[in-house]
Amino acid sequence: MPQSRLHALQRSLNLTGQHTLWLRYPTPYHWPSTLAFLAARCIPGIETFTAGTYRRTLAINGRHAILEARPTAGNRLRIHLTGVPNRAVPALITRIRRFFDLDADPARIAHDLSRDPLMARLLATRPGLRVPQGWEGCEQAMRTVLGQQISVAGAMTLAGRLVARLGEPLRLPAEGLSHVFPAAQAIAAADLDNLGVPRARAATLATLASALLAQPGLLRPGQPLEAVVANLCRLKGIGPWSAQYLALRQVAARDALPLGDVALVKALRLLEGADARLAERAQAWHPWRAYAAQHLWASLTAR
Repeated sequence: MPQSRLHALQRSLNLTGQHTLWLRYPTPYHWPSTLAFLAARCIPGIETFTAGTYRRTLAINGRHAILEARPTAGNRLRIHLTGVPNRAVPALITRIRRFFDLDADPARIAHDLSRDPLMARLLATRPGLRVPQGWEGCEQAMRTVLGQQISVAGAMTLAGRLVARLGEPLRLPAEGLSHVFPAAQAIAAADLDNLGVPRARAATLATLASALLAQPGLLRPGQPLEAVVANLCRLKGIGPWSAQYLALRQVAARDALPLGDVALVKALRLLEGADARLAERAQAWHPWRAYAAQHLWASLTAR
């Protein structure tokens, strides 16, 4: 995405790899939900969330860097980068905008989803709710597999073990940050015994990492939903839930919906009664089912 005054209100550059950006976005934006989502999913060693500021490590062409993000007044997201070469900033802006779903069209989403009475209620509670995206394909793939059938907190504990075992130690001083996320090559070649996951799930981690190496575009954002799900479901250990969740969280498929998600079913039944059926109700949420799902998950957080 080309840079413009809409994307970066102000940008400071220097030769030491320090950059400060202020990114604008369409309003409304329900920041409490996005920040709560990120705070609950920080992987030990590579992410922190403190006093409204999200921080994470990243690797850019073999160099290590740090990102800090915090919403500020004037509908701007303040970004501070450390260790980022000047030439890498434009592509990084595109990634940051996708990660925070800054380019969503909240007015259009609200117009379409509010035709459904339940979604109208949820939209009124959280106007401008976004669908946060994965930072990078391998990282999000590992998060998704580790999160199969366990709690978010449990999944982050396992992800922290994976980072400690296979991630490169961070080459920059940063309190609370110690590693960058492991590369797909390291995961595909690793012995994942004693990680604390079932053997079949450990095998799925390696399978998915190998698939990402063989097919670099496997989780490329913007692909048709049906093609993404079909390709992922061909991999051993990846079923419809994981495929739909990866499509929602990494491919930015706006109509993706993991129908077998226990939390989504629970949220719908709490809101509409024990007889509510997710597959039936979801028909009314096309083509924004990913945003409908995010609203349902957010409703559980509120409870």
